[in-house]
Amino acid sequence: MKRLITLSSGDPDLPPFSIGFAGRRRRVLDLPLIAWLTFIWVLLWSTLTWANVVTGVVVAVAVCLAFPLPQVDLGLRLHPWGILLLAAYLLYDMYTSGVKVTRQIFADRPHRPAVIGVPLRCRSDLMLAATAVSVSNVPGGSVVEVRRATATLFLHVLDADRPAELEAVRRSVWKLEELTVRAFGTSDEIARVSEPPPPVPGSDTAPGTGPDGGPDTGSDTGEEGA
Repeated sequence: MKRLITLSSGDPDLPPFSIGFAGRRRRVLDLPLIAWLTFIWVLLWSTLTWANVVTGVVVAVAVCLAFPLPQVDLGLRLHPWGILLLAAYLLYDMYTSGVKVTRQIFADRPHRPAVIGVPLRCRSDLMLAATAVSVSNVPGGSVVEVRRATATLFLHVLDADRPAELEAVRRSVWKLEELTVRAFGTSDEIARVSEPPPPVPGSDTAPGTGPDGGPDTGSDTGEEGA
């Protein structure tokens, strides 16, 4: 027997935190939107009472059913275990990167900063933005550009005079990308980040040079001298 009411937790086709109603035309209630409309209703009455809250919920549900918004899937999924792993790794990475940056600052040798390109495996705008935010929270690498067409992050790094250092930065970005997608991505995105990272043309060259040994022209995945 077909269920009349379905929660988003039991139906992967529904947006997160929503309720679906069966019928000739399936109706979907977005619970965060219901809460927001109820909040606005209470503000309009300027009094927080149970009557105003209940009335606000009824009005919000009626408005959403009478004027349904088109269903838009942003590609956001919440995976509790993945979120926990991402939070733990971010705390660990922020600590270790902070110590590393401090050592670089007080090291008695010149530094050669650079802007490097790191191609990502995820393709959705949401996951690209979420990965960029995760990377920006870690000391030592600042995201200066997100190139949507090629799914590439461009980062400014402090110490780019050693190829091994650049490779370590890329591995860190790919690790954060995988954890971010496993925390908030769809099954397709999770399958994509389970694959090996994409190749980086010219990654074995020194900063400021191209794959042929000449000056770097600023390709999507090579290094650019700062």
